[in-house]
Formats: sequence, structure tokens, C-alpha cells
Amino acid sequence: MRLLRRRRFAAAVLLAPLLSGCFAASDGGSSSQGSGGGDRLRVALAFPPAENFSPYGADATLLSRLGVTEGLTKLDANGTAVPALAESWTREKGGSWLFTLREAKFQDGTEVTPKAVATALTHATEAEPVPAALSGVRLTAEAAGDRQVRITTADPDPALPLRMSSPGLAVLSAKAYEGGKKAGGADSADPVGTATGPFELTKVTGITRASLDRFDDYWGGRAQASGVDARFISDGAARANALRTGELDIAEAVPVSQAASLDKKTVHETGTSRTTSLLLNTRKGAFADPAVRAAARKAVDTSALAKGVYEGHADPGKGIFGPALTWAEGKREKPSGRAAAAAPDGRTLTLATYNNRPELPEVAQVLQQQLEKAGFKVELTVREYSRLESDALDGKFDAIVSARNTMLDTGDPVSILASDYTCKGSYNLAQLCDKKVDAAVAKAAGQTDTAKRQDATMTAEAEILGTDAVVPLVHQRIITGVGTSVQGVTYDPYERALLGTGTRR
Repeated sequence: MRLLRRRRFAAAVLLAPLLSGCFAASDGGSSSQGSGGGDRLRVALAFPPAENFSPYGADATLLSRLGVTEGLTKLDANGTAVPALAESWTREKGGSWLFTLREAKFQDGTEVTPKAVATALTHATEAEPVPAALSGVRLTAEAAGDRQVRITTADPDPALPLRMSSPGLAVLSAKAYEGGKKAGGADSADPVGTATGPFELTKVTGITRASLDRFDDYWGGRAQASGVDARFISDGAARANALRTGELDIAEAVPVSQAASLDKKTVHETGTSRTTSLLLNTRKGAFADPAVRAAARKAVDTSALAKGVYEGHADPGKGIFGPALTWAEGKREKPSGRAAAAAPDGRTLTLATYNNRPELPEVAQVLQQQLEKAGFKVELTVREYSRLESDALDGKFDAIVSARNTMLDTGDPVSILASDYTCKGSYNLAQLCDKKVDAAVAKAAGQTDTAKRQDATMTAEAEILGTDAVVPLVHQRIITGVGTSVQGVTYDPYERALLGTGTRR
């Protein structure tokens, strides 16, 4: 069951990636065909499906990036919830919100109705474990008229419209849930032909390939590409080479080491809300001692990582939230209560990372050198993400190098703190359980005013940093490789979107 606990990294993107006007889009060369027919797009993603394309875990992001799934809302460039399947919403008394649906169809031809939406959200609440967007949230959904859905939370949730933008809360048709429980107790939700986006998932070939066809009845307009041939290539150099040789139209997450070898016209860099961090196991081992954690923090030189490993395509880490969240910098607070650093005294540490993001193993190697220079002994483990996740969640490593998009799961910064750093957090790789942190996060979650919520979020960030459970390393910029004949790619700082109705070649 541990293996079924969903990854919340990265592993990087809007639940409704489909209206590319929300973000910058490529205006590269002309389309090879008019908007009526359209060539198929050849795309490579960095992470293979780990959970049979379940929308409840990490694979939800794959579906959103490929233009398959949507939720009730999506995020605009400022991180604000805007309409997707819901045209509008209003807050009612207590913990309820009323969402008014637009007229739309599922890819199996059935209508998007309030009953269908309520069913989809109810299935998400019953998933084991629940999607990250629902971590710590008790939610019910019910039809409330011909075009409306009422969503109620046990405690008032001012961030609910943001939460509804999560890729993990994609709305699928009733057919998607006919499979019941899969082997091992996993919840079945089959997105093949049951979603609402401009591209319909039609065929999956293991964990290596997927085929998608244009969904002509998409509410947002007919896609200009006739379909998508997707490949899942974890090796970053292989993705870049396939783009260079013309085998691909789009390659996500091009390694910085490969960027210089590509045609400059094909390289597109986007500032993101992704932070690469060193997470220290606070529950057991050497880093259960705050003083030893402080020693590790002091040993790390983040500027060397930004300039060296990332070759200037990243900024030195300042906090959990980076410069893509423009409001965060002016509200950042200095961490307090940090322990004085103890001498490492040759303690042996296990440091782990994954290779789906090609810079991470190199980051881990540099950290290994820095920590050993400070007096630690470091054993390094590098695996493909799907083979690392369960051990990481179980706290089997002393430290983990992770790249985490802080706006990926919910669009609400408070929720990422609750998921990653509180006692009951569903993605707590640092195994942190601190009463002051929990109280600060709970206070932030209770704020309804936007400015006050942001202030409280940064106070909670300072409390977390004060524990030295996490050492922010760099704030990443993502490099997307796009063929010169391709237009309309979505460059999303939240890494939820990639393909939309206007993406074509």
C-alpha cells in the first residue's frame, strides 16, 4: 500500500491546460497545415505513468499536461482560480461553495452534469490515499439544480476554488469508475475516453507510449492538432537528442547540460514555482538531532549549485517559495529558533534522489562533496522516481534531494505546507512533526483575506525553516524544447499545462 501513496513532487501545470491564453505561448514557425486538419504532435514527457494513469496521484499531472483532463477551475498566470468546467462560483454560509457549470461533454459523449461532477469528486474523496489537494480536508459534493454543484467542507475553506484546480481533482464521466477497486485495493478511475479536455487518451502502451486523438466536441473549441503521440523518456539527454534529430516536436524538462547544444530557437526557459530542496529525516537517524541538521544546512553552498549544476538556469534557494510567487519575497520572514550546529563527527548518512530530473543526481553529488567536506560520510542512492517513492515516504533515507512545485497540487501555498511539513501531512518526506509548525500552518489555513493569508503563510514558512528539516537549494527555471515549426505551446510556471487547443505544427 505504501507504493500507492502518491508522489507529490514534481514532477511537475494546469488542471485545465487547455486555454493557452493564461500563459506565454510559442509563436514559432508556421503550421504545416491549416487549423482544420492539423498534424499529430510528437511529445516526450520526463515521467512515465506510475499508477496506470490514475488521476488521484502523480499521473494526474501527465493527463493535464497532455490536455486530457480538467477540473472545475484552473489557475491563471497570477495563481488565481479562474473558470474551467465551472463558469462561476459563489461562497455560501458555513463551509459551502456553489459552482455553476458550463455546457460541456465528456469524451464518451455524455453530458457534464452536476450529478456527474458530484460523483467524480466523491470518488476522489474515497481514494486511498486521497489526492494531495484533499489532504486534511473533508469534502462532500452534491448536485444542486440543473447546472450547479454544491461543495461543502467540514471546516470553512477559503481556498476551495484554488483546490478545485488541482490535476488530482479532474472530472471524469461515470464510465471511468465502473472498474471499482483494482488489485491491491487501489481505486479505479480510468481516464481513457472519459475526460473532458481537447485530447482524448485512446491507447496506452505500458509505461513507454500513449496515443491521443483530438476530441472534436471540446467545449473550448476544436484543437488545431489532430492528435498527440506521447513518449515517456526519463533520460533527459535522450529527450534532447530526439528533439535535435527531429523525432520530437516537444521535449519537456530539457537538461541544462543539453540546452547549449540545441538550436537557440528551440529552447524556451520559464521561471517556475518549483524549488529543489534537501529534506532531512527528522524522525530517526542522525538528523533527528536539530543540531546535526543545522550542521548540514551550514555545509551547503546553494550559489555553487545555481551557478554550477544549473549553469545559471536557477536562483539560489531562499525559502520554500521562490521568485515565481512574486508576493512571497516582500513578505519573507527570517527563520527563528534554529539550533546551534554540532560537529558531524563522521556520521554516516544515506542521501537519495531520483534521475527523472537530470540535474538532481548531479546536485546530490555536489551535496555529497559539501557534506563530506564538513565531516559527514555520505552514501548516495539514485533511482528512477517510481522505485524511490515508497522508501522515501517510509523515511528509509537520512536525506532526500527533491524538486517540488509548490503550486502543483492545489494552487494554495498553505496546502503545500500542510502536506509536506505537518504531523499528518500526506507527503512529509522530512518526517517532520512539530507543534509550532502545525499551529502556524493551521493559522494560515484559517485566513480568508488574501493578504493576511499570504502573511501567515510566510510566518509558517519561517517556522518550518527554523527546524532545519528542509534546506532550500535552488528555485528552478524549466527548459522546454520546442521545434521551430511548432506554435501554441503553453509555458506554465505551475507545470500543469503544456498542450492546448492552439498547439500545432
